[in-house]
Amino acid sequence: MLDLTHYLKTRQKQVNDKLMALFSPIEKKKRLFAAMQHSLMAGGKRIRPILCISAAEAVGACSDDVLTVACAIECIHTYSLIHDDLPSMDNDDLRRGIPTCHKAFDDATAILAGDALLTLAFELLSTEFLSKFHPENGLHVIRLIAHASGPYGMIEGQMQDITAEQHRLTLDELENLHRLKTGALIAASVNTGALLARATDEQSHLLNDYAQKIGLAFQVIDDVLNIKGDPDCLGKAVGTDLVLQKNTYPGLMGLDTAEKKAHQLVESAIESLISFDHRADPLRSIAEYIVQRDR
Repeated sequence: MLDLTHYLKTRQKQVNDKLMALFSPIEKKKRLFAAMQHSLMAGGKRIRPILCISAAEAVGACSDDVLTVACAIECIHTYSLIHDDLPSMDNDDLRRGIPTCHKAFDDATAILAGDALLTLAFELLSTEFLSKFHPENGLHVIRLIAHASGPYGMIEGQMQDITAEQHRLTLDELENLHRLKTGALIAASVNTGALLARATDEQSHLLNDYAQKIGLAFQVIDDVLNIKGDPDCLGKAVGTDLVLQKNTYPGLMGLDTAEKKAHQLVESAIESLISFDHRADPLRSIAEYIVQRDR
């Protein structure tokens, strides 16, 4: 039986060691790189890079095969958090238990640190594919990640989130918003791992189905934790969705119904993996972790 705690810690260490190695000792002393590192190494769960690794493992690859790509995805995720926390966006003071980038430095430095992490991600991807993978596969992965994180994915979702403040969405509109804002990069993480591990078309289809469902479940639980979570565990303030008048699943469905929806999504995601063997156990356990987490 998989020990998920041990698995996550092992994969988190792999990702963190790789991320730490991105910056030289001289670079770490420079203001821009210090700001980048401040947010990148703040102790996040690393769910997206671990999903990339776990998807690759599910179809027979090993973690080292996709580690650089997984770390590039984490750079993109962290950039989005830096910008999301800015005063002009969600105006948060804490992220991952420490001051947000603009609080630790200043608004301009935070904007540039986010820009730099996004750009660094694609430098990592292009360097990896020039040296290691067939260029066609590399271009496919770069396009997939760019599509998920850009104006057809995460950024459009963030735009919809901002413009939806102070007016009520339907459940379908909220689901579409979150499939873009949160789900797109989560799905890209799983799909990229599958692609690099040379998954079959059937395997890719099933893994994408899994990813779409856990991506939405992740956001539903985020909404729930923003109401009833412990700020010390979360590493950030709670109750902010209500203050900003954001549309949330608990707000539209009620807290209990929202939690039930998350569990149903996870159960369905795990069913998508029924044809996979024990190598997909990390994916199954991560799905369960998503609805059980307290941060």
